[in-house]
Amino acid sequence: MDRIRFCSFTQEACHRLSDPKRVDLKVKQKRAVLVAVVVPGDQRDLSDPLDELRGLAKTAGVKCVAQLIQNRFAPDPRSCVGKGKLEELKQLVEGVQADTILFDNNLTPGQARVLEKEVGKVIVDRSELILSIFAEHARTHEAQLQVELAQQLYMRTRLKRLWTHLERTEGATGSTGGPGEQQIEIDRRLVDTRVAELRARLKELEQRRERQVAQRRSQPTVSLVGYTNAGKSTLMRALTGADVYVADQLFATLDTRTRVWNLPHLGKVLLSDTVGFIRDLPHNLVASFRSTLEEARHCDVLLHVVDASSPSAEQQIRTVNEVLAEIGIDGSQAILVLNKADAVADRSILDALRANHASSVSVSALEQSGFANLERMVAERLGNGFIELRLTTTAGDGRLFAFLARHGEVLHQEFTPEKAEIHCRLPRRYQMELSRQFPDVQVVSDFPAETVAHNPAPSDGSEPLATSVEVLVEPTPSSPSFAETGTAGMIVERDGVVAS
Repeated sequence: MDRIRFCSFTQEACHRLSDPKRVDLKVKQKRAVLVAVVVPGDQRDLSDPLDELRGLAKTAGVKCVAQLIQNRFAPDPRSCVGKGKLEELKQLVEGVQADTILFDNNLTPGQARVLEKEVGKVIVDRSELILSIFAEHARTHEAQLQVELAQQLYMRTRLKRLWTHLERTEGATGSTGGPGEQQIEIDRRLVDTRVAELRARLKELEQRRERQVAQRRSQPTVSLVGYTNAGKSTLMRALTGADVYVADQLFATLDTRTRVWNLPHLGKVLLSDTVGFIRDLPHNLVASFRSTLEEARHCDVLLHVVDASSPSAEQQIRTVNEVLAEIGIDGSQAILVLNKADAVADRSILDALRANHASSVSVSALEQSGFANLERMVAERLGNGFIELRLTTTAGDGRLFAFLARHGEVLHQEFTPEKAEIHCRLPRRYQMELSRQFPDVQVVSDFPAETVAHNPAPSDGSEPLATSVEVLVEPTPSSPSFAETGTAGMIVERDGVVAS
């Protein structure tokens, strides 16, 4: 019975506001007035405080017909804007015949209730607008569940707005409240039940995703994170050649996508693109999408993509790092990818960004330029956790082939009637296991070269298997080869001699 009542509640909840009448929470095809209250220390671009809200409105399909900005030391606790600006807003709405008012601030339930009563129009704050866009763009089952959970948590604190047309006065001790108060309690219970169901289903999906990520740990993984519309999808398409959806709009994609990236000096790595971030992203939404960001939490290298042409680039970097911190990721360890370098008119802007961030590289995903430096930096990071081996063994050594297929990646192999030559990449953590399981393999360490496993003679008196291994190691800044090569590419060590 509760499930039936809940379905009715979710479909009709937005029809219950008596003044003004709300058709639904979607703001698509509306004429809207944009409003922002700017306070000292605000994180938005002060040269155009409504620029980001304008982009959100465009993504939601809203036609912006006017805007209003007020500078205050703090938002008015009653109506967000002051009394004078509230009267000005009423006149502006009537003059342009707007039916929706979009606030670039997060409103309290009380502020939204007062504004709707005073202006007589639908009031949508920043969080509600972002949730509306996410709901519109959610395609997979998991994304839809995540958005619905965030919407339910957002709606729970605003149930009073749905029952202002009914009496809510409570009686004496022991008596029940009015019909409005009773209905609010029923709806709150229905919301809590649905939230519990959604969290349980998302927990199952999160465990499944963790298993998927764990299965990929034998392969190098790289994840893209960044502010929304920074060009992550365009960069992924340029690097991998994958046919991923690309659009010049905020939150064009919500689901994590993984493609193969053929990285020079290293071979194939897995590149994942994640949902974009934005300033004042609702905390419930961040919590809901935590499982989607699992790829970023467990990747070997994190690429933080930044729109270098944006005047708010530094602020966007701070915003992304703050959101990453909420899900337990240290953003300071990421490689900063300054994208859209072709759109930067003043090159000194790029110089300033690179000076402020040591691990940074400028690229243009649209023009596919600057990729060589990006690939070199990624290969350098990944090389710290992987080694490349050249093996010579018998062609029938199935156990060795199975071991490499399970824990590493075979980059190249050649067969002759007597032997097989294999070029492979293996995580360093499996190097000792390789020596233990295959004691007839001679492995040379990084620096200095020394034999860590020898070829023991078999107990039957036959000749030992002639298997040789060359270890391709990552140069370190302290090694002479690093200065000589001038790159961070892979080098080969043979008998203690480093050759580029």
